Amino acid sequence: MLEFGQTPAADNLVIDSSEATFMQDVIEASQDVPIIVDFWAPWCGPCKTLGPALEAEVQAAGGKIKMVKIDIDKNQMLAEQMRVQSVPAVFAFVNGKPVDGFTGAKAPSEIKAFIDKILAEHGDDGGLDEAIAMAQEMLEQGAADDAAQTFTAILGENAEHPIAFAGLLKAHLALGKTDKITEILGTVPESIANDPAVLAVKAQIELANLAQDVGDTAQLQAALDADADDHQSRFDLAVAQLSADSPQDAIETLLELFKRDREWNDAAAKEQLFKIFDSLGPQDPIAQKGRRKLASMVFI
Repeated sequence: MLEFGQTPAADNLVIDSSEATFMQDVIEASQDVPIIVDFWAPWCGPCKTLGPALEAEVQAAGGKIKMVKIDIDKNQMLAEQMRVQSVPAVFAFVNGKPVDGFTGAKAPSEIKAFIDKILAEHGDDGGLDEAIAMAQEMLEQGAADDAAQTFTAILGENAEHPIAFAGLLKAHLALGKTDKITEILGTVPESIANDPAVLAVKAQIELANLAQDVGDTAQLQAALDADADDHQSRFDLAVAQLSADSPQDAIETLLELFKRDREWNDAAAKEQLFKIFDSLGPQDPIAQKGRRKLASMVFI
């Protein structure tokens, strides 16, 4: 029987490494497949539980991810370079760089969720990326029903795929199936509930629901022309502008409302701005510009 810390020579999915071979075993190897690096020590009790559990999940992935084990007692310089303060310490490397990690013992379900997340975001998913792209193209072309079926099939293969969940919600939003949207939102796994893609579509759904209760932009602008301090009309105008696919105008309208009365209706302008920023996504230039303007107002 193998002692903890030993790896079968024929098993190249889980290997022991060192300072001398770290570049080859982790940095270079992670260009082809995600690498989980487990910093451990022979005297570490939690390491003896975490290590085998990690190995089991890596083996179960069937080659889509690999694991490298580093004994910190024998590789102290490497541990210092990676700023390992305690063990066990686990890092995930992709394309030569650490992309995620954790320290301390984890339950088997948490370990599986960690591995699944790395594979979903960076691994070879057996063609799921192509299926996602196809479903997104269907959605863009107006074939929302076909897109919904495809996203559902993808989730059958990977129930924690954030892009698939977001796409399924968008498809049902396009179909106007509010009951189905509510049902799906209740099934989003906790592991992806705060993923940017899921948060973005949640914000879109909230904004779409809000837009149903406001008038058109012309009426609301007329109300503001009559009374520039009609905060409710200004707020509703922003919602209507967003509904008319003018997020930049909506952001400017809400920024003006925030400037006039930042505490109006429990700081509704700022809350709505954050929803719009979330719906656009963190990389959107309109959202980035809006965030900068809001931040400058907050700190004045």
